[in-house]
This record gives sequence, structure tokens and C-alpha cells, in this order.
Amino acid sequence: MPAHRPRLTLFDLDHTLLPLDSDYEWGEFTIRIGWNDPVEFARRNDEFYAHYQAGTLDVHDYVRFATEAVRRRGPEAAQAAHAQFMREVIAPAIRPQALELLRQHQAAGDEVLIITATNEFVTQPIAQALGVQELLAMRLARDSCGWYTGEIDGIPTMREGKVRRMEQWLAERRLSWGDVESTFYSDSMNDVPLLEKVDHPVATNPDARLRALAQDRGWRILDLFAAGPATDAQPAAARDGAP
Repeated sequence: MPAHRPRLTLFDLDHTLLPLDSDYEWGEFTIRIGWNDPVEFARRNDEFYAHYQAGTLDVHDYVRFATEAVRRRGPEAAQAAHAQFMREVIAPAIRPQALELLRQHQAAGDEVLIITATNEFVTQPIAQALGVQELLAMRLARDSCGWYTGEIDGIPTMREGKVRRMEQWLAERRLSWGDVESTFYSDSMNDVPLLEKVDHPVATNPDARLRALAQDRGWRILDLFAAGPATDAQPAAARDGAP
């Protein structure tokens, strides 16, 4: 009999484990604390977000824009602001059903990993708050002093880049897709390349386009934040490929 394959369970972050977009909300938070001009920054942030939803985002331009205030303020002020952001925005948005789904996979012995297009400055503390040790986020390049330059380091974790970053992660462990039984939860059409790659794709809180695609492909659909008991939030169902 073939050896049992270890289970690898991947989660997108924004609108999948969180009922918000942490990158967008961080931008809105910087306006509230006076780090960015409310009119111009909000206009550009909304514009970038619309491009992201449409799958047309220039991620390099966006990362330079999104990290500008952090880079300007420096590490100490940035860390203090992020701690406030966690208290005021992220902690109230962490839902019990998301934590339960994560804990079910962890208790089952799965390797659990968050893979997100949002940058590491914003998402590292969020992953820690969710109790997930492995995070593949947008890596930020650093200068000789160790502070962010505004550029991306390596392959952006977006669209096909998520597949490539996961393949790097697997290769570092001398693994390939065939060596693991993989599940991926995501809400986004941007994540279709990775959803197509894993053994068990789960369209999670999907918008209309992804919902239609998942129905067409026979992928499981999970409305994690829907009202009522989250009876389909069972890892076994995802591994079994239940629709």
C-alpha cells in the first residue's frame, strides 16, 4: 500500500480567515492616525483595491504605495502603530469559526500555512494572533540598515506567484506536490492558480465569480462567516473532496 502522505493545509488570509482585507484596513488606519492625507491616500487605496479585485493590480506599485508611511516613520513608530491596529481593527475581527477551523486542522496533525498577497509587516502579527506559525506573505526588501525599501523581495505571493512560492517552500523541505495531500481555502479569483494545484480546493466565502467557478468545477464551497451553525467547517470534508 502507498505510504500515507502528510497533509498540508493552506489558507488565504483576507476575506478567508478574516472578514476584511487587512492590507486595505491598514491603509485606512494610517489615515485615522494622521500618517496619510485622507483624501489622496483614500482615493489611491480605493483604486488599488479595485484593481486587486479585478485581477489587474500592479503589485510592485502597490507595495511601494502601501509601505510608504511605514518606511517614512521608521521601525519604532511602525511597530507601535501596528500594535494599535491589532487591538482596534484585527482582534475584534477574528471570528471563532475561523479559529475553530484552524484548530481542527492543527489537531488533525496537518501542517497549516497562511499564504497571502498582503505584505509581511501587516500580516506577521496577524498570523501569530491566529496561532499559525508558517506564513508566506509578500516579502519586503530591506536596506543596509534592515529597514524596508518599498520593493518586493523575491516572488510576489499573488496569483501564479503563490504557486511558485509554495513550490519553493516544498523544495526547501525536499518535497513536491505529489508528496503531500494538499488543501487550500481561499475567497479570491486571484487564487485560482493555487486552487487548481491542490488536491482539495475550498472556495471560502467566495464572491459570485469564484462561487460560479467552484460550482462548475465541483469544488467544495464553505461560507465560513455565514449565519447559523458552521456545520460544514470540517477539515475531513475538505480532504474528502465533498462538494
